[in-house]
Amino acid sequence: MDLHEKIRALPTQPGVYLYKNAEGQVIYVGKAKNLRARVRSYLLEASQANAKTGSLMREAVDLDYILVANEHEALALENNLIKQRKPRFNILLRDDKTYPYVKLTLADRYPKVFVTRRLRKDGSAYYGPYFPGNLAYRVVELIHRSFLLPSCKVDLSRYHPRACLQYYIHRCLGPCVEGLTTPEAYKQAVRDAQLFLEGRHSELERTLTARMMAAAEAEQFEAAARLRDQISTVHQLQEKQRIATAELSDDTDVFGYHFEDGALAVNLFHMRSGKIVDRREFFWEDLPELLGAPDLDSETWDDRVPQVSILRPGMTQPQPGAPSFPHRSAERVGDQSSQPVEPVFHPGSFFSALLKQLYIDQHYVPRSILVPVDFADRETLAALLSERTGHRVELAVPQRGEKRSLVDLAGQNARQSHTQRFRVLEPSRKAIQEALADALMLPELPHRIECFDISHIQGAETVASLVVWEDGKMNKSAYRKFKVMTVQGVDDFASMREVVERRYRRLKDENQPMPSLVLIDGGLGQLHAAADALESLGFTSQPLASIAKKEEVIYLYGNEDEPVVLDRRSPVLHLVQLIRDESHRFAIGYHRQRRAMRDRDSELLNIPGVGPQTRQRLITHFGSLRDVRQATAESLAAVVPRKTAETIWRHFHQERPVD
Repeated sequence: MDLHEKIRALPTQPGVYLYKNAEGQVIYVGKAKNLRARVRSYLLEASQANAKTGSLMREAVDLDYILVANEHEALALENNLIKQRKPRFNILLRDDKTYPYVKLTLADRYPKVFVTRRLRKDGSAYYGPYFPGNLAYRVVELIHRSFLLPSCKVDLSRYHPRACLQYYIHRCLGPCVEGLTTPEAYKQAVRDAQLFLEGRHSELERTLTARMMAAAEAEQFEAAARLRDQISTVHQLQEKQRIATAELSDDTDVFGYHFEDGALAVNLFHMRSGKIVDRREFFWEDLPELLGAPDLDSETWDDRVPQVSILRPGMTQPQPGAPSFPHRSAERVGDQSSQPVEPVFHPGSFFSALLKQLYIDQHYVPRSILVPVDFADRETLAALLSERTGHRVELAVPQRGEKRSLVDLAGQNARQSHTQRFRVLEPSRKAIQEALADALMLPELPHRIECFDISHIQGAETVASLVVWEDGKMNKSAYRKFKVMTVQGVDDFASMREVVERRYRRLKDENQPMPSLVLIDGGLGQLHAAADALESLGFTSQPLASIAKKEEVIYLYGNEDEPVVLDRRSPVLHLVQLIRDESHRFAIGYHRQRRAMRDRDSELLNIPGVGPQTRQRLITHFGSLRDVRQATAESLAAVVPRKTAETIWRHFHQERPVD
């Protein structure tokens, strides 16, 4: 049965359809209330020379479909299939960033607190998501300092002989060692952390105040002082304000976009309790699937919604009620000549696809989502999200007032993002630091990054390099070389463990500050080896990452299951690659130097009558092995005895017999 016959035989029920090419790959996924009517419309659109639909139908040779009960199920299934198959004619969300949660392992004997991006049904309590991503790490650090709950990987189901450094610097209650704390005291600390994470600051402050007064009356002044510090922390959090904006009490996500010269930038503002807490950027370029076609699943939507309005100077979003025209450059607006019309960008189709991929299957969806344009299945998507989250989700297209001002503000920022991404190649140093801190979830802006690399040839002359990036540039005076001392043969993991341990043991002994980030050139094996070395020194919260050479993905220690995949144009990726390549260059240089010294030593020491002291005198006097080779017997005799000098000269100048 050919494709046309399959289309004619389609049922008229709701469902999802999948176009396939000659190799059997899915090239487009769509959903429809009426499968037969929707899919048959492709033939008409292709016959009318629609750019996207025409190329799709020229490539499609087969069709599959899945029937569902209603349009809600069709939306959800379409989203899942697009994420699984990644068909090239669909709009794909290439930025798969997820925001972190704080995990409290309540099912454990002694609960710990972690940062995670993956939610599981394991009996733990999850709090979040946190905006921006590094806020979760700051929250966990605050819990360490104030409530003394650990996040280490020590097995707390049994007791250990001694506590780690975190206990001695008063950032852990020490549940790993019997007698350092009691189950009751630990349970109270967990309860305090729960109140803090749930935002019940007033209740927590009352509880802490009562316990502080009781401790003071019992003359337990150290415990009372610790409770006083906790009260101060909670009080400061209640007072702290973020960037205040509109008077919106509900959590809201606000979208804006800017499209120009075939490139699209989208900004997403996350507003929580009426404050902007984070901004997220998305970019698309060279995407013909966004051009030249209305919403393929909108059925009769083309006659109901304008496609795109001309952006006049000073405008970042179409004005409500403004006339719509095909997208073209400003100098061609109003030109009635027969020049070819540029492809049209259809924001309704785009936002329909984007919102499905962003919000369907997410654990948290805000109560209000503001978008700049309307689209066909907006109400259906809002109903599906409301059903899945258990609360009403408003998916609105504001036309005036404060909400429209927020959408316009997001559009203005999208225009600026478009300019920076596609026109400005070198962002400022602070912008790169902020982007790096956000991408790698660092607790603060990175001022110093130290990067390690191992170099050897089949285990011979194994060395390591340390290079330093500091405040926007490489600090070559801080570079260090390491000769691996304890590892025999090929063992990059053990070599990395030795070098990292040697470096930071010295910093610890000299009471020097740790870097903002320790970067490892290598994969998960090298990353875990470095982590073992740091943990053996008590640095359990040191930011640590590695970059794999082939995949160019970044692994964050503690979140190895979710590697950071950055866009190839990302300045953050370029910076990390620059530091990694510099460490590789420095390591290779030192390795070659060691090999040259080895070769030089073996050449002279193989001459009869030349020992280590004689070799040293020759190298010191002549400067190099090459100069020793070129020296005359008389010159050599000025440094070593005549007989030895003649032996050295004959070794380098007499022809050796051929076997």
